[in-house]
Amino acid sequence: MRYFEDFPVGEIMERGPYVVTREEIIAFARQFDPQPFHIDEDAAGKSIYGGIIASGWHTAAICHKLMVEGLLGQAAGMGSPGLDELRWKKPVRPGDSLRIRIETLEARPSASKPDRGALKLRLEVVNQHGEVVMTEVANALFARRPPAP
Repeated sequence: MRYFEDFPVGEIMERGPYVVTREEIIAFARQFDPQPFHIDEDAAGKSIYGGIIASGWHTAAICHKLMVEGLLGQAAGMGSPGLDELRWKKPVRPGDSLRIRIETLEARPSASKPDRGALKLRLEVVNQHGEVVMTEVANALFARRPPAP
């Protein structure tokens, strides 16, 4: 179990990979972002992207999945008050293999609630070519390590 104290500023972790399929790109977009370049092969081929691409929101969801499976599932997380920044840098295409890099930017113990601390994390989603396809700066709350008995 990782606690607030286990996230030194400057630490970089990598998690993944996750391979994106054409079927999931279309299924996600049909439900949440039904723009033609996400759901229609012909329209996507004629778009500026030249083919089907994942919704940015799908990319963000994959990022969060990798974060939960590779970090939050083994940490004393207490939720998040939100993001400071979210940027989509390059399209994600069927067959792309994504991984995330997580850097601890700031770690602040809570002044009013001594059982927790706040982290500012920079996440980069990177494809199989080493290209950054998405970035976010996230805020997260983590429990402090309990005192030894």
